[in-house]
Amino acid sequence: MELHTQLKSLATKVDKLKDQITNEESTKHAFVLPFINILGYDAFNPMEVVPEFTADIGMKKGEKVDYAIYQNGEPILIVECKHWTSSLDVHNSAQLFRYFHVTKTRFALLTNGITYKFYTDLEDANKMDEKPFFQFDITDLKESTIKEIEKFHKSNFDISKIIDNASTLKYTRELKGVIENEMTTPSIDLVKLLACKVYSGRMTASVVEEFTEILKRAYSQLISEKVSNRLSTALSKEEAVQNEEVHEEVEKPSKIETTEEEIEGYNIVLALLRKEVAKDRIVYRDTQSYFGILLDNNNRKPICRLHLNGGVKYISTFHNDRKEEKVKMESIDDIFNFEEQLLMTVKNYDLNE
Repeated sequence: MELHTQLKSLATKVDKLKDQITNEESTKHAFVLPFINILGYDAFNPMEVVPEFTADIGMKKGEKVDYAIYQNGEPILIVECKHWTSSLDVHNSAQLFRYFHVTKTRFALLTNGITYKFYTDLEDANKMDEKPFFQFDITDLKESTIKEIEKFHKSNFDISKIIDNASTLKYTRELKGVIENEMTTPSIDLVKLLACKVYSGRMTASVVEEFTEILKRAYSQLISEKVSNRLSTALSKEEAVQNEEVHEEVEKPSKIETTEEEIEGYNIVLALLRKEVAKDRIVYRDTQSYFGILLDNNNRKPICRLHLNGGVKYISTFHNDRKEEKVKMESIDDIFNFEEQLLMTVKNYDLNE
């Protein structure tokens, strides 16, 4: 079974069983050891996976890490595990720092079975960094993440290749976090920097405050337009392929016409939900009376309905009892005001399954 499928299977298992896992030891056996096995290491072979790993040099008596993974007789990865509900604070895992220093390993892993944080020594040689160079959530895996996990597989493991890429991974992740924060809560420095390029007046406190809101709106519109353009390009390519096919039957023209404004509305909803919901779970269906957005392409799971083709624009949202509430909008930008309601609707569907 390929790595991708195995990881997805483990993610499903974690999501299903986590509420029944009551302690750290159960977390290790139910979640962490299966992950180690997926990486190609035999958890039942003490030559490959050493539980309760201890080092004799300079260690406090009785101190240990949960696992050490060996290759060619040397530890290549030391692993510290926490209960799945625990937050992962490297400062509360001092043994990882000490064992990293006294063993020959270049990698340490801190995990609660859901979040995995990989560390190395980019800042100072033989001293474990305080920040991970690679981390992921097993229940929210992306293709790019799986490709990085593959590098730790027994059949692919190459210290130099991982180290060479570690710096790029670390700072890319941190910069993405900075950019995301700036998009939601722009700093004064960034607001001033960008505002000065379009505004020639004096940067008073009120001007900075005004441009802060303008910048947030510009971010949202830019992302929406980018997503819309990519979606339109994909749809155009699909349409071109379909037009090349020879149909023996002449299909009746559809009375439904999906407008650019409806697609833009869909992209706004997609942007609002992406932080909590996988993109491929959010699907739209256009009808003659409304533009519907569904969860899991299921008519019984409407997220919202957009009514944009009449003189007055409306959005319909759904409460826990699936009761529809129709609200007037001045423009499709008003969809941003319904973020909390839309996220709650999706959460209710998932909880009631």
